[in-house]
Amino acid sequence: MAAVPAAGGAARGRGATSFQRKAAAGSRLAAIAGTRPSVRHGQLLLSSGLPSLDCVLGGGIAVGTLLLIEEDKYGLYSNLLFKYFLAEGVVCGHDLFVASAKEHPDSILKELPAPLLDDTYRNELGEEATAVKSGDFQDSMKIAWRYQNLPKMEASPTTSTKFGHYYDVSKTMSPELFQSIKWHSFYLPEELSLQPKMKTCNMNSAYARLLQSVQRIIYQEGFDGSDPQKKQKNILRIGIQSLGSMLWGDDICSSDTPEDIHSLTKFLYVLRGLLRKSLSACIITVPAHLIQNKAIMERVTNLSDMVVGLESFIGSERETNPLYKDYHGLVHVHQIPRLNSLICDVSDTKDLAFRLKRKLFAIERLHLPPDLSDTVSRASKQDLAESAKLLSSGCGAMAIGKKHLDF
Repeated sequence: MAAVPAAGGAARGRGATSFQRKAAAGSRLAAIAGTRPSVRHGQLLLSSGLPSLDCVLGGGIAVGTLLLIEEDKYGLYSNLLFKYFLAEGVVCGHDLFVASAKEHPDSILKELPAPLLDDTYRNELGEEATAVKSGDFQDSMKIAWRYQNLPKMEASPTTSTKFGHYYDVSKTMSPELFQSIKWHSFYLPEELSLQPKMKTCNMNSAYARLLQSVQRIIYQEGFDGSDPQKKQKNILRIGIQSLGSMLWGDDICSSDTPEDIHSLTKFLYVLRGLLRKSLSACIITVPAHLIQNKAIMERVTNLSDMVVGLESFIGSERETNPLYKDYHGLVHVHQIPRLNSLICDVSDTKDLAFRLKRKLFAIERLHLPPDLSDTVSRASKQDLAESAKLLSSGCGAMAIGKKHLDF
């Protein structure tokens, strides 16, 4: 009688399946604060700190990738994007690594914008964004019909947002928020005074020291993917300011034939290898307008995963041009990563601009003002048409031409 249950158990064993769902592994990745898996390629994403920039980049910055920001002429707006990236890391509890040769990392962290975490501040910023939209709505009859049906980028906060946060650029972050995170700094003048000068593998001493510091943090703090972390998994956000400038000891900005022509590109090549096998993401600002050798800039672009350029209107003719009266500069998306696919997630919008309000910095579609508006005199219509030729195809295409309709 004892053999019957055994036979029955064997029969039930033969009928059972060994299939096990692997949802637990995916949930462990999604459990990291401030991240979410991409619905397009399955890669783990984190926010850049600016929802409108996340929309341009296809949902956010993928873990293990490098975002390169081409600085504007005076470095005002690129520095703001740099601080947005770090501020998002503070709010999400990520570890930070801040490197700079110009400004001390302590000063950079003290100037991070304040997050809008409660409904009071969220509604306050929402009112400003609503006021901007209401002004656009009043002029809806003056905008061409082809623009009215285009989807709008996310520029104002919503209470249901779980990925990414909004920040008030008119206020600085409270020091209490830094108590729950761990951050590391790299200030080049201090590093040069601590250790003797060194040069390895055609790389100047500043880049070699920075690379060693990044590698040490990744390995010692448990961000290396090849060595499983014993503690709870977290993300390392790396921010490097004005890389390639004269302050880093590189002469690519002052000479067409620099002495160490491959120093910067070799640094980026090794850095991408470290990022690929670690739970980290990096943002680098580069003064591209100062690099005289365009071949070097092309190599830097190819060694980056995402490349976004900022063109400020400060000091240019566009600052007083009526075509750009509502904006402070243009956004050029030069490269989008191809992750787990043969093609990249390209946005439908080609003409992008940014504007900075009292509290809100947003990237929006570039809309040309109506050419036949009452505010535009007939004498200036020809100048507007010539200025519109500066734009690429898309929004600027319909304003090109010397003939105008008149009603």
